Amino acid sequence: MNLLATILLITTALSAVLALVSFWLPQMTPDTEKLSPYECGFDPLGSARLPFSLRFFLVAILFLLFDLEIALLLPLPWGDQLATPTLTLSWTTAILILLTLGLVYEWIQGGLEWAE
Repeated sequence: MNLLATILLITTALSAVLALVSFWLPQMTPDTEKLSPYECGFDPLGSARLPFSLRFFLVAILFLLFDLEIALLLPLPWGDQLATPTLTLSWTTAILILLTLGLVYEWIQGGLEWAE
């Protein structure tokens, strides 16, 4: 029981110290951008009828498209249990080539450029 009490005391003390340090350490210099609730690049207090740039949505869609590589490539180490490891290598290569071709296509079309 003594070990359990010691561990509980250490974890409580460490949590309290970290919580106190996290309140004292950061600089409290709020400005208008930090106090704004929106981060999408336009003034939230203006009119809601202003035209909105579709570049924001394009970047979000491109991020989701190329973020799929993580979901597709993460299970591949467990795919090594297949009869032939060359099948795993071929699937990995096919996915990476497909993603690279998509990236090259977007680059050629100018979808990755922020300013025109």
